[in-house]
Amino acid sequence: MASYMPDIYICKIVDKEKLNDTTYAITFIDAGLVSAARPGQFLHVKCGSELILRRPLGISSISRDALSFVFEKKGKGTDWLSKRNIGDILDILGPLGNGFHFPNGNIIVVGGGLGCAPLLFAAESAKSGVTAVLGFREMGRVILAKDFENVCNEVYLATEDGSLGIHGTVAAPLEALLKQGSYSAVMTCGQFVMQRAVADLCRQYATPCQVLLEERMGCGVGACLVCACATQKGNTKHMSRVCIDGPVFNSDEVIWE
Repeated sequence: MASYMPDIYICKIVDKEKLNDTTYAITFIDAGLVSAARPGQFLHVKCGSELILRRPLGISSISRDALSFVFEKKGKGTDWLSKRNIGDILDILGPLGNGFHFPNGNIIVVGGGLGCAPLLFAAESAKSGVTAVLGFREMGRVILAKDFENVCNEVYLATEDGSLGIHGTVAAPLEALLKQGSYSAVMTCGQFVMQRAVADLCRQYATPCQVLLEERMGCGVGACLVCACATQKGNTKHMSRVCIDGPVFNSDEVIWE
C-alpha cells in the first residue's frame, strides 16, 4: 500500500485540450500534488455539487508544477468535467493507489485506447529506454501519439480497422519485440481482454509484466469494495481492492477469468 495519506487539493485548470470527439486532457497546477504523485496512481476528482461520488482518473503526465489527466466523456460526471475551462477550480483527492515499479533496463509500455494515458507518465519516468505499443479502434480514436514519440525510443501504433499503423491489435507488435530483445518489464493498461493477452505473451516470453487495472470505483480508499477483483499469491486466492491494493498489480497475481 502507499505509505502516505492522500489529501484534498484545490487546483486551478491552466490548460484544456480536446483530443477527439469525446476525449479531453486537462492540466492544472499544484506543486504538492506533483511531488507526491507516482506513475500508475490515480486522482479522485469531484465533478460538481450534484454528484456525491468522485471520478477516478489516471495521471497522464507531469511537468514542473503542472499535472495532467485524460478522460472520456461518458456520463454526468465526465460531462460536467468536459465543460470546465481554463481558470476553473477542481477539487481533487489524491494521489491514490500503488503505482508502477521501475526496474533497471529497457521497458515496453502497452496501452489500449484511453488506457494509453497513464502509461505516458510511466514512459516519462522510466530509468532507461522505453518502447510504446499503442492500440486503438481506428485512426480517429488515436490519442497522445506525439507525446509518446517525444519520450520513447520507438512507438508502434495499431488500429483494429487498419486505418493507421499496424492492422490489428497490440499483440503482434508486442510479440515481435519480446522475440527480438530482452526487456526488464512490460507495463500495460487498457481493456481487461487486452491486458490478459499481454500478460499471456509476457508469461510465454518470461518477461515481468505489471498491469494497471481499470475498475469502477466508489470511495477510492478501500471502504466500499466496489472495485474488488480476484487475485492470488501462491496458492492463496482472495479479493483485492483495486483502489488501494492496486491499481497496479503483477500480472501473475491477477485471476484472468
